[in-house]
Amino acid sequence: MSIETELVQADQEHLLHPLYHPSAHQEPKVWVEGRGAIVKDMSGREFIDGLSGLWNVHVGHGREELARAAYEQMKELAFYSAYAGSTNPPAIRLAEKLAELFYPSINTFFFTSGGAESTETSFKTARFYWKAVGKPEKWKFISRMKGYHGVTMAAMAATGLPAYWPMFEPRTPGFVHIESPYPYRFVNKTPEVSDGVAAANLLEEAILREGPETVAGFIAEPVQGAGGVIPPQEDYFRRVREICDQYEVLLIADEVITGFGRTGRWFGLEHYGVEPDIAQFAKGITSGYVPLGGIGVSDRIRDAIERVPPEQRWMHAYTYSGHPTSCAVALANLAIIEREGLVERAAEVGAYMNRALQELEELPSVGNVRGLGMMAAVELVADKATREAFPASANVGPRVQKELIKRGLYTRIVGDTICLAPPLVTPVETIDRIVQILGESIAAVV
Repeated sequence: MSIETELVQADQEHLLHPLYHPSAHQEPKVWVEGRGAIVKDMSGREFIDGLSGLWNVHVGHGREELARAAYEQMKELAFYSAYAGSTNPPAIRLAEKLAELFYPSINTFFFTSGGAESTETSFKTARFYWKAVGKPEKWKFISRMKGYHGVTMAAMAATGLPAYWPMFEPRTPGFVHIESPYPYRFVNKTPEVSDGVAAANLLEEAILREGPETVAGFIAEPVQGAGGVIPPQEDYFRRVREICDQYEVLLIADEVITGFGRTGRWFGLEHYGVEPDIAQFAKGITSGYVPLGGIGVSDRIRDAIERVPPEQRWMHAYTYSGHPTSCAVALANLAIIEREGLVERAAEVGAYMNRALQELEELPSVGNVRGLGMMAAVELVADKATREAFPASANVGPRVQKELIKRGLYTRIVGDTICLAPPLVTPVETIDRIVQILGESIAAVV
């Protein structure tokens, strides 16, 4: 028995994986090495990493300086609690650095281990804030279909992808969904306003339906990621911000995927000229080399946290909040992003990638190509004129995925939508190869 066969057998006997079912794990890839935008499996075969691991390896695989940053910090102090009364230099320096990079009104940060913990932190902080300012009845949250915010209990309730719900219901109460702005499929029932305003106005309708006095926050990704890479209309978030201000609803930006340069700006909402009240992050802050996430809060929320009496304090905590090693790696990662101009590169190479992908629209089954920065999606349809989707029984997405893998591209497909988010360091030649592989694979299936 080969080592790879032995490992796969042990894996199947002892490991539960995310989104697990044995039918989806019969021939798993055993990944053993990564360099730049390329990953290698145990058999020695190389693949283009079309999704940056899971939207997060911004600076590419195999960066020794990040391993050194972890090693140097671990030698001195690998971990100590950062509960109130304790702190450490990497956590302090990272919060200070984030205050430089984030939206002007956000200068205070809390660290978590990842995106779902950040979502939970956002919800608890929003509820805390309204209690602290004398409006305890504001406790509900509105999110969007096709949105993804994690799959812990409250995060799952906010996530607008129904496949995640059934086997874990009943869902956490207090969560309401509105339709995604999804430009390719959104139907504007009020043509006197733009599609973006019409989609945003669904938020106002939901707030009025629930009662403005009961709604604490609206959570949204600047570009919906796991739902199929969906950038909104240009005027969508400006109207959303107006609505949140009018009804005293906190705007929570889920920047877990869009943060730290992915869209060609440091943070996604910068494209739309608005600032959130809470911004949550993870993934790209360490390029996935170690787990880290967090939230940034506006100055008015920070002031509310600091002004309550001790018995009403912000009783929220994680063991690994402010983890010294994770924060040290994050600082080194942000230094790479700045030194190598990767935010600007994501804008430039991302625009090139999206232009190149547009050529695939000549294929009869390619209904929509969309993206922003180093994020893109190619949506396959049965009928381009009517935008009719393929029947699930046609199994188009999984069949295309097999063709992609056969040709050396590993990425994620959501339904019949091919998602792309390669590392920000991906060479242009590799982008060309990605587009070529996509074209060949789509043609091979449909």
